Amino acid sequence: MSKRDYYEVLGVSKTATEAEMKKAYKRKAMKYHPDRNPDKDGEEKFKEAKEAYEVLSNEEKKATYDRFGHEGLKGGGFGGGGGGSGNFSDIFGDVFGDIFGGAQGGRGQQRQARGSDLRYNLELNLEKAVSGTTVKIKIPTYVNCETCDGSGAKKGTSPVNCTTCGGAGQVRMQQGFFSVQQTCPACHGQGKMIKDPCTACSGQGRTKKVKTLSVKVPAGVDTGDRIRLTGEGEAGGPGAISGDLYVQIHVSEHEIFQRDGENLYCEVPIAFHVAALGGDLEIPTLNGRVKLHIPSETQTGRMFRLRGKGVKPMRGGVAGDLMCKVVVETPIKLSNEQKTLIEQLSKSLEGTNKHSPQASNWFDGVKRFFDNMSS
Repeated sequence: MSKRDYYEVLGVSKTATEAEMKKAYKRKAMKYHPDRNPDKDGEEKFKEAKEAYEVLSNEEKKATYDRFGHEGLKGGGFGGGGGGSGNFSDIFGDVFGDIFGGAQGGRGQQRQARGSDLRYNLELNLEKAVSGTTVKIKIPTYVNCETCDGSGAKKGTSPVNCTTCGGAGQVRMQQGFFSVQQTCPACHGQGKMIKDPCTACSGQGRTKKVKTLSVKVPAGVDTGDRIRLTGEGEAGGPGAISGDLYVQIHVSEHEIFQRDGENLYCEVPIAFHVAALGGDLEIPTLNGRVKLHIPSETQTGRMFRLRGKGVKPMRGGVAGDLMCKVVVETPIKLSNEQKTLIEQLSKSLEGTNKHSPQASNWFDGVKRFFDNMSS
């Protein structure tokens, strides 16, 4: 009995695209597969659709069929397909191969492994982190071989399709009832083989090198931030893209300032006479020196805010503040004359609590504490 036209079997025209033929085959296969349609007629239609798709999805077979029809497929080793009852693993291999990594005429070829990402720890002082800077770093890594331009093949040659899988990167093996798809053992899923490897990289497509990179650090970075340099990581295998380089920021401790987000903090020691009588002090900031007025009767621990003297956020916005905490310093190494003067001052302050309100309140609290314990 003569075979039906393959285009008629799938219900498509001769100008149908590959996607249209695949969709038509999926519809027929799901409808007539023996596991879903036990009728003898359904099994035959399933085989017919499978055979039609195997021919029309192969460019060489399709060209021969379009020119010579079924007779043309009998020569040249094409065979016409259609053997076996088929199963759903065939459907997934043929119809969904490009989704799950299947091999069909080279379309399911696996991608070469992307190069590895790298990390570089960059330590900055606070000044450079706040103002921004540009630094040069050296990265030992793999780079594309300059001799073969990363192809892995000897100069003047190029990789060829793997003869085992035909460039698909995967092979299909029949194991009893199931059709199993596996990575090609010859090319390890690459789909290509190098007959004449590059002598500089031994066919790897990459060589070791210490790269010098210029890294622009934006103003306002802080510990934990990272800068991504796309494509500056390790080179991949032949034909693969390179990984990325991540520059991890660590801001070292500062001898004066501590940072909390956009704000800076520092302690300012002041002499006890300045705390008592008041005065002006010169305070360092990351942008230069400024004057800070200390009012009279300032207590230790008091916080002064200098607006806009902190850190400007990396992503824009208003700069933070500088918070100055004053610490009243007790004089040391006093001369006899100085000790005498302080004793005189101390006597002049005796007899009243108005000069030491905090001490007075504290001692009152202590007295109440002991009174409660004894009652």
